[in-house]
Amino acid sequence: MENRFREHIERVFNLENKRILVAISGGVDSVVLAYLLHQLKIEIVLGHCNFQLRDDESNEDEALVKEFGKGLNVKTFAKRFDTQKFSSENQLNTQLAARKLRYDWFEEVALENECDFIATAHHADDNIETFIINLSRGTGLDGLLGIPQRNGKIIRPLLPFSREEILQFAQKNQLLWREDSSNASDKYVRNKIRHNIVPFLKEIHPTFLKNFERTQLFLTQSAHFIDFFVENIRKECFIEEESQIKINIESLKRNYQSDFVLYKLLYPYNFNNIRDLRQILEAETGKKLFSTTHILLKDRNFLILKEKLENIEKIYEINKETTEINSPISLKFQVIDNKGVDVFDEEKIFINADLLKFPMLLRHKQEGDFFYPFGMNQKKKLTKFFKDEKYSIFEKEQQWLLCSGSDVVWVVGKRLDNRFRVTEKTRKVLIISYDK
Repeated sequence: MENRFREHIERVFNLENKRILVAISGGVDSVVLAYLLHQLKIEIVLGHCNFQLRDDESNEDEALVKEFGKGLNVKTFAKRFDTQKFSSENQLNTQLAARKLRYDWFEEVALENECDFIATAHHADDNIETFIINLSRGTGLDGLLGIPQRNGKIIRPLLPFSREEILQFAQKNQLLWREDSSNASDKYVRNKIRHNIVPFLKEIHPTFLKNFERTQLFLTQSAHFIDFFVENIRKECFIEEESQIKINIESLKRNYQSDFVLYKLLYPYNFNNIRDLRQILEAETGKKLFSTTHILLKDRNFLILKEKLENIEKIYEINKETTEINSPISLKFQVIDNKGVDVFDEEKIFINADLLKFPMLLRHKQEGDFFYPFGMNQKKKLTKFFKDEKYSIFEKEQQWLLCSGSDVVWVVGKRLDNRFRVTEKTRKVLIISYDK
């Protein structure tokens, strides 16, 4: 196993002159991983999480890890967590709470100790279990690819090796490890699969592990081909703008040949209901879909994709003393005497400060809003102004208005209200600088 491990590391990871944080529980898998990396003269640091969920057992795991680290003469870090409290405060089940605590802390330790990677001890049997769990829940192709060998800074060097191989190696090299008593219980889905389904599959086909590895290779190659195909469609249909993405509906309909492609295009934005995605293509203008992070809007010939904005309904006050704001937009304010001010500057707006009521308000459109566009003596409803300017629905919702009381002074970045223009009678001028 040691030779195969060395070849695998050299072929897949290239860890020469790298420092690795090994996530070590004290179980046989992580002990073997740390031992193998150490045998290859790779610099390692050990990180152990004590979740304090198994009373004395948890503390005994921690003690073994510290002793093991001492034997290898490597830095060993251990941290105790109040997992139940964290779980309750964050409304997470115990497993998800432990996972978040674990990976957040590993990131901290890796950063503080200048580690290049974090190595976890997932192996071939873990991969099979993950595959079966995802299959039973229902999943797309990505869910059948199993556990990746590498995901950012996380690496999993033991993935090609079975639990049986790892156990035999540990016994042969007289390594000490701890058995987690919870692994013997069928309380958890993964344990049920480990104890019942996987042994049954191995009994039917003794070469099941090899067959599974080959199948996942084919699935991975298929996924790469599909990603290439979908990316070409994305390049043709998606138009990236500063604050949104426009998706050409006609081009999308012409190119996407299955619901799966539509799913792949929009899943990165957390849209995963195929039926809703299919329906919005045929919906009337104004139809919206919401994901946890984004909004998808049907707008004439395009789908408009934008991130959700938390401040869409907020109203911001601007006091007389305010000289600058940076949120929700960047504006600079200066009041000067009107002594022949040159009011023609594309990056500034000049307002008759004599007429302003403070605090001014920065807000979005409200029902019934109107203003007198600069150069006109007749009022115009903002809905009509937006229509004439060919605003999309999103642009209407996100247009900021600077107001004095209930009066719209400035459609920010677009048009000043004629009532607030600077005239010869103006005594004080408010100059607002902004980025167009």
